[in-house]
Formats: sequence, C-alpha cells, structure tokens
Amino acid sequence: MTAINSHFDAPAIFVKTQEGFQVSLTVADKGQVHFDVDSPCVRRSEVADSTSRATAFLDPEARLIPRPNIHSEFWSAGAPGVAASGS
Repeated sequence: MTAINSHFDAPAIFVKTQEGFQVSLTVADKGQVHFDVDSPCVRRSEVADSTSRATAFLDPEARLIPRPNIHSEFWSAGAPGVAASGS
C-alpha cells in the first residue's frame, strides 16, 4: 500500500506492486466510486471518438455535466439483495 485516505466522506486506498502495477479505489462526492488500474505493460495510445451519439440530453448552456439520474433495478438497489432459495 502506498497510501490510505481514511477521510469519512472520501476514503481512498492506493496500492502498487514491485513490478509497477497500480490499483486505486476512491470514493468521491456523493458516493461516486472510482476504481483505477494501471499496468506497466501497456503503452499509452489515442482513444478514438465515439461512434454513437449520447443518449442523455445535455443542455448546451450547461456549465457542468449533471450527475446521473437514471434508475436501474440492479445498480439503484437500496440494500444488498438476498439470494433466492430454491432449485
């Protein structure tokens, strides 16, 4: 472990191996979670532009991109699910 941030609202952990692999897990504003992985085996490359248009409306006058507000039965669950018993 290279660093730990134990802040109540924004905890984070950073880990690096001797070979140069790195992993970080951070919790940002309002519970947005970021999981990043860096590999010394991969060279930086350009990323192509998206081939499809965004599906969410973004006001051209907006100064900031709004937070996601799409409900998903899977990702928006209020509590951990319980495995169904049966067969």
